[in-house]
Amino acid sequence: MKFGILVNEGPYQHQASDSAYQFTKAALEKGHEIYRVFFYHDGVYNASRLTVPPQDDRNIVNRWSDLGKEHNLDMVVCIAAAQRRGLLDENEAKRQGKDANNIAEGFRISGLGQLIEAGIQSERMMVFGD
Repeated sequence: MKFGILVNEGPYQHQASDSAYQFTKAALEKGHEIYRVFFYHDGVYNASRLTVPPQDDRNIVNRWSDLGKEHNLDMVVCIAAAQRRGLLDENEAKRQGKDANNIAEGFRISGLGQLIEAGIQSERMMVFGD
């Protein structure tokens, strides 16, 4: 089965990100396809490379980056939600006149059209968080 994944919550204030990660990992292990993982609303915080959890805690951003790299996942961060929350990739930082970027490896910024396309191309769209 081909899944689209929508993550609407940040990595440490809600279990949605952990659940989305575990679902995605399990689906891949069972041989299913992940068309795209789309991070929206506070879910864009899952893509911040500046997240530094305590050493004895899980690093959710690194988990997503590693899973994305291992399975060549398309992990898209909503541009409007990201900009509102201060998350920028290198191109957006330059375009907005900012001196830094903070998107973690394996994530890319794009628009809501990518979410719509994932819904069309996937057999099931799994939504994690409100």
